[in-house]
Amino acid sequence: MDKIKVKTTSLLRSTHQAAFSIFDLLISVAILGIVVSIAIPMYQDYIKESQISVAVQGLRNISFILDDFLLSDGMPSSLTEVGINYNDPWGNPYQYLNLQNPSVNKGMVRKDKNLVPINSDYDLYSMGPDGDSKGPLTAKASRDDIVRANDGGFFGRALDY
Repeated sequence: MDKIKVKTTSLLRSTHQAAFSIFDLLISVAILGIVVSIAIPMYQDYIKESQISVAVQGLRNISFILDDFLLSDGMPSSLTEVGINYNDPWGNPYQYLNLQNPSVNKGMVRKDKNLVPINSDYDLYSMGPDGDSKGPLTAKASRDDIVRANDGGFFGRALDY
């Protein structure tokens, strides 16, 4: 009979050791919450950076097409004249402004912090995540824009220019 008691006691002990207590569960949930609170912002930053990279690549591609068109047919008046109707990663059409055209609205010309035009041939940009833009890159609406500047020497965020 002693042997039976020993086996039952050891069986109860092993069952008790395999279970989780409320404290263990709370610790696990807290750790999971911390990991998620770190991972979600990192993932959102990754998505933002990838959208910016896609927009920059789109500007480079369009610029290449425009430069090729310029060599053969002259400066187009619009992107549709070249057959381009791409949208940026935020669903807005890329913006183009022929600076060689005398009838161009000079208020829409992209300008740096010294209010000097950032291009001499044409402006090409994405209005960024907010879908809004103003002429000077220092304007609040333009800080998130993705721009082509220095006549194709710079592609990136207006904030970084």
